[in-house]
Amino acid sequence: MGIFAQSQQLLHGYHPLQGVYDEVFADTEHFHPNIESVCKMLTRMSHNKFKNCQKIANTNFRRSGVTFTVYSDSEGTEKIFPFDLIPRIIHNQDWQKIDLGLKQRINALNMFLQDIYTDQRILKEKLIPEILVKKSPGYLSCLQGFVPNNGVFINIAGVDLVHDQNGEYLVLEDNLRTPSGVSYVLENRFIMKRLFPDIYSKAHVKPVDEYPIQLKNQLASLMIDKVDDPRVVVLTPGSYNSAYFEHCFLAKCMGCELVKGQDLFVNNDKVYLKTTQGPQRVDVIYRRIDDDFLDPDFFRKDSMLGVRGLMKAYLSGHVILANATGNGIADDKAIYPYVPKMINFYLNEEPIIKQIKTYHCADKQDLAYILSNMENLVIKESSGSGGYGMLVGSMATKEEISRFKALIQQCPEKYIAQPIIELSTCPTFDGTRFGPRRVDLRPFIVSGKQQWVLPGGLTRVALNEGSYIVNSSQGGGSKDTWVLD
Repeated sequence: MGIFAQSQQLLHGYHPLQGVYDEVFADTEHFHPNIESVCKMLTRMSHNKFKNCQKIANTNFRRSGVTFTVYSDSEGTEKIFPFDLIPRIIHNQDWQKIDLGLKQRINALNMFLQDIYTDQRILKEKLIPEILVKKSPGYLSCLQGFVPNNGVFINIAGVDLVHDQNGEYLVLEDNLRTPSGVSYVLENRFIMKRLFPDIYSKAHVKPVDEYPIQLKNQLASLMIDKVDDPRVVVLTPGSYNSAYFEHCFLAKCMGCELVKGQDLFVNNDKVYLKTTQGPQRVDVIYRRIDDDFLDPDFFRKDSMLGVRGLMKAYLSGHVILANATGNGIADDKAIYPYVPKMINFYLNEEPIIKQIKTYHCADKQDLAYILSNMENLVIKESSGSGGYGMLVGSMATKEEISRFKALIQQCPEKYIAQPIIELSTCPTFDGTRFGPRRVDLRPFIVSGKQQWVLPGGLTRVALNEGSYIVNSSQGGGSKDTWVLD
């Protein structure tokens, strides 16, 4: 007798998509064996209880101001981040491989950044075309020769993973500048522990609560000068930024001041915070401002968000910026295809986590293939983010494909293409019933003198039926991610 013999089971009537890996079901009537016990506990819940819990969660998010910003929405920019109560569950055995693979990847990318801004050995060995690096908007030639304290460029990374139709994790992209989303991980966990305390306790889920203190401690560990209590601040561009909720949340959880550029000043190449007790020295800046706006003396002269003289203080070694400036070259989508070569070149290892085949439009052979197969590909701007500037060929109209062809032919170096991956699905409530919705996973890696990977990460879910786009700016939501201990 299958698990849905009784109609009162929470997921009764749920049908996984054919040919797609489902995060909960091994087939139409059986859970994956290694997470079966937890799934059974969840599905014993009644529909009424689940609906009431979903209402409580939505109300809690609204009252707590768990929001994100969509600038293009005519109905208002500030949105409550949609949250679905069915968690994504990962067995510890699978997580151990992910943990090792993420550390390996970030180590190689950090070594790549060290190399690119110093000896450029990987270019001399012709393992990466020099033109891709030198013409990338993420490469800052003005920083050539500079290496940050202890050689750590990537203090906080968010690496997007997908589960393909064969159940294999693949790296979709790297976020190495100002990755966002971890505040939602912590808020999601808080509400799940509150709503399902018994299930959560019996499931033995790895905790995520220590992220803020891990982040603060790893940033402080990079101080060269011994300081008993290093002052760490979170630098935000302000309340109009799409991730402002996260900036406030992390500053509070880390026990740090949340500051704007106008709250800081530089004197004798040292950074100070203006306080009612007078100027206070700042040792570490967790900045959530893009490179271009950090310092009007060094980057954009019209920036009103940064701190005049900040880069001189940084290059003098008197303050730590996390993440380092110039990281954009390492998460440029045109560089992404070469990460396996980086892992082999710098670490003499094979990648633990594989990645998706990627075509670059600047390559003549790749371009010919892309233009002939656009309906089977995902086209992305190499420097794009947030789900903007992309085309999912299988869901696009002929007019949209024609428009993108013209854009690519006009400026081919700006675009890459990847085959359409059948992202895994997870049961998701649409207000009436449960249906399969596609998901990805963004784990967060913190690096200082040591490395630490947040157990789980942000599971993003495409709430629209049939959609492959999980970004919050494009109508996506999130789920809690349970790594079983």
